[in-house]
Amino acid sequence: MERVSVLKCNGYDRAETGRNIRQTLENLGGIENFVKKGDRVLIKANLLMAKEPEEAVTTHPSLVEALCREIVAAGGVPVIGDSPGGPFNKTVLKRVYRMTGMEEAARRSGAELNFDTDFVEVSHPEGKVIKRLKIMKCIADADAVISFSKLKTHGMMLFTGAVKNLFGVIPGLIKAEYHFNMPDIEDFSNMLVDVCTYLKPCLSIIDGIVAMEGNGPSAGRPVNMGVLMASPNPFALDYTAVTAAGINPQEVPTVCRAQERGLFSGRMEDISIIGSDLGKIKLKRFETPSIRAVPFLEGRMPEPVARFINSRIKAKPLFKLSACTGCGDCARNCPPGAITIMDGRPRVDLEKCIRCFCCQELCYNKAVEIYRPWIMKMVHRRKS
Repeated sequence: MERVSVLKCNGYDRAETGRNIRQTLENLGGIENFVKKGDRVLIKANLLMAKEPEEAVTTHPSLVEALCREIVAAGGVPVIGDSPGGPFNKTVLKRVYRMTGMEEAARRSGAELNFDTDFVEVSHPEGKVIKRLKIMKCIADADAVISFSKLKTHGMMLFTGAVKNLFGVIPGLIKAEYHFNMPDIEDFSNMLVDVCTYLKPCLSIIDGIVAMEGNGPSAGRPVNMGVLMASPNPFALDYTAVTAAGINPQEVPTVCRAQERGLFSGRMEDISIIGSDLGKIKLKRFETPSIRAVPFLEGRMPEPVARFINSRIKAKPLFKLSACTGCGDCARNCPPGAITIMDGRPRVDLEKCIRCFCCQELCYNKAVEIYRPWIMKMVHRRKS
């Protein structure tokens, strides 16, 4: 039976988050179950970009601060870190830590901030689609890893939680290599599961107090969900989180891959909820993006014809020129190099586009929308 702590929370008041983090840990047996004296603990927060906490793009600093305090009290050394989208250097990290509130959280709690931008290549023989991976060196130097994610929708993976959060250990622009080499959703989601099975986080926590729906993970709408969840099993935790958000877990690629690989049963009856009643937390289904091709074409016509039709009706990025500043981040972070800047405006070659939607995910000005044809929206609605 997998254990998942679920707590109903009212907000991010520092005193309350301190109590809620402490209760979460107690629900799962106490901090000593995860941290030993002298352990160097990497808290892998979701620090996608330099956004203020109120925008619900990143893990809230008051929660991270509270967790760091518990680790310090247990005799551990907490280190806050992530590799944000785009370049991975000290200048970027300083700005991200400052804007997201992590700089202040570290100062208040006595935690360290990671500024080591080196990476190492490691072997993962048990991986399904990747046998070697490049990770931040601070991960290799840590005695334990805690995934502290934000509950959000995602343009490519539908949902980002405990498992998807760990993709951030792939340093900087190396992430683009993974996107480019694995444009297929099944392969990419298996890769995300591989990263998680390599890291083996001792604990995973999801900040769903204010979550995000719609055009996540950076341009969606904040949703007051009021929940903090945690589990030693990141796969069971994600399953619980999407269920609480009213999303069918079988629509979430990482959840499906984990279930197929026997990393958890994929059944709520095999999950022991500790704390608040999950039924009292459920919301109406989050507004989520459709991420698949039209399924009724499969097997109904020759594969080349179905592939051609799907290529014409699948989602694509659209640029809101009124919001675009011509900064070029979308072009610099496009894995296949499908975007160019002409006359200060982005242009996308849809034949090259692999629909990873990194352009939308990493646009600071929310100038990229994902256009999904009406037929995709209808199919998605019927499946919901």
